[in-house]
Amino acid sequence: MNSRSLVVASLVGTLLQIIMVVAGHSSPAIAGLFAVGGMGLSLIAGVLYARLARSATKGSAALGGAAAGAICAFLGILVSYLLGDVPASLLALGTLSSAVTGAIGGVIGALTLGRAASGAPSSR
Repeated sequence: MNSRSLVVASLVGTLLQIIMVVAGHSSPAIAGLFAVGGMGLSLIAGVLYARLARSATKGSAALGGAAAGAICAFLGILVSYLLGDVPASLLALGTLSSAVTGAIGGVIGALTLGRAASGAPSSR
């Protein structure tokens, strides 16, 4: 696992998660999207990890993506819990589900790297 890529992807994901959580704290409409939005942001963190790490295998991209997705989700959910917006039980469930979407993002990121490296026609 590429530690620099993990740190960068986790920090970007955490920043996005906290922005969503703070916005949701004052907007019930945004708070209603915490689950889907949080998993989507973890997916983005996974893609970012794979793109930064340029992982040699889809498996290593999935592992790094899962870690980045779980880290940023845990920290975002922790902030939301401390604000009183979600129950503590969501720390486990939300982190696990976001690890899965982060892994999916890692694979997507690895697949897009493979396409770019293979010389596939661009959309220019």
